Amino acid sequence: MIASVRGEVLEIALDHAVIESAGVGYRVNATPATLGGLHRGSEARLITAMIVREDSMTLYGFPDSESKELFGLLQTVSGVGPRLAMATLAVLEPDALRTALAEGNVTALTRVPGIGKRGAERMVVELRDKVDAVASSSGAVAIAAGSGSIRDQVVEALVGLGFPAKQAEQATDSVLVDAPESTTSAALRSALSLLGKTR
Repeated sequence: MIASVRGEVLEIALDHAVIESAGVGYRVNATPATLGGLHRGSEARLITAMIVREDSMTLYGFPDSESKELFGLLQTVSGVGPRLAMATLAVLEPDALRTALAEGNVTALTRVPGIGKRGAERMVVELRDKVDAVASSSGAVAIAAGSGSIRDQVVEALVGLGFPAKQAEQATDSVLVDAPESTTSAALRSALSLLGKTR
């Protein structure tokens, strides 16, 4: 189990970063807010969770233990896998997620793509009493740096989160038509919200 990765940041995309540690480049999936705190060429350390499946081994990275614990907690809910847990943390920062669960705010949870009303209610029932055990820390929102146009980056991130390319492109185009001055991070959040409503 790889519990953390520390090393030079080689590459930053919208849904992942590549961090070189001991001569090996690790692809670490992370939220836009986490990636926004990284800088290409500088050293970084991410707490990681490694998910092993029959056909893949995937690393998910977090800035702190609280986010990693929430990621693990979310997956204890029936029907929530790593991608959906990551999408939840991309839409709701740890504090906002804890508040939504504690207060039973189903509306906030259904903003996450892939979580409907029933899934949100299940989350609240199963996690309401568990979130208090996770310590609070303020999560900073930052814009992820990357190459390519904002549209390309947002589409790539949505596809990385499991959406079909066509759906990702339509949502991104719709968001950028409404708000052409959006930053990459803002456009991704809006696209995620939009896709959450259509599911």
